Amino acid sequence: MGAGGVEIATWHYGGDGPPLLLAHATGFHGRCWIPFAASLTDHFDVWAVDHRGHGASGKAPDGRYDDWSLFVDDLLAVVDTLGLSGWRAFGHSLGGAVLLLAETRRPGTFGGICCFEPVVVPAEMLSGGAPSERPPLNEVARKRRASFASKRAAWNNYSSKPPFSRFDPEALAAYVEFGFVEQAAGTVTLACAPRDEASVYEGAVSSGGWDALPSVRPPVTVLGGEDVDEPVSMVVEGVARRLPRGAALRVAGVDHFGPFEEPAKVAEIAGEALGARRGVHHGRHNP
Repeated sequence: MGAGGVEIATWHYGGDGPPLLLAHATGFHGRCWIPFAASLTDHFDVWAVDHRGHGASGKAPDGRYDDWSLFVDDLLAVVDTLGLSGWRAFGHSLGGAVLLLAETRRPGTFGGICCFEPVVVPAEMLSGGAPSERPPLNEVARKRRASFASKRAAWNNYSSKPPFSRFDPEALAAYVEFGFVEQAAGTVTLACAPRDEASVYEGAVSSGGWDALPSVRPPVTVLGGEDVDEPVSMVVEGVARRLPRGAALRVAGVDHFGPFEEPAKVAEIAGEALGARRGVHHGRHNP
């Protein structure tokens, strides 16, 4: 149970070693990690969450998601409920920011963190201070198609155009299978509604993530893809420099969605950053 009584879905992928918590990006869900987690269960006891408003988790009572401190509350509630010690963590985009904010809120929660392009950038870069020819993400999200005739129709649509066309097939299948809700009429609708996704993006400016970075004490590896045109990618090295024990690493051949384009590759890099030995297992596991 998260903040305000919102139910937070938690998924256990199993495995051996210290507990590892996976935190997903805006619009995704905890079962997108199926192929990613399978490459880490030889070294970690892998868990994942659905943020509020995503996947199988409950909705915010007021319909707003622009206060990222509530995502932090939810995440810490999951950690407390599970009662495990020695946590490691991996977060993508929003998920990376939430992990860093959680460690700031409660120092010592994580023994190590790895983030892939966390949304922690100077506020002016998200509020019009940096020129961009692309529309704001909240505007893009509000225009996102929410319904399809079936999950198969959704998969056909996504697999035909970027960024989803670049996804590992199993990652895309998991995104579709667990990211839609079946309706009485037989159609399917996104579990994370476009208006809710837009609300999350609108909270990035006021999250306080950039200012919080110097307070994050455990070792943090910040991963980034090759596309440095987006604010969250162009500041990967800057984020690492602001962290007391930060390091930055670019992953060749992927962009912002690297954990789903090359899940085994990114998982291996993340695992090594979090203390796994080389040669991770590349099996498959379903929650």
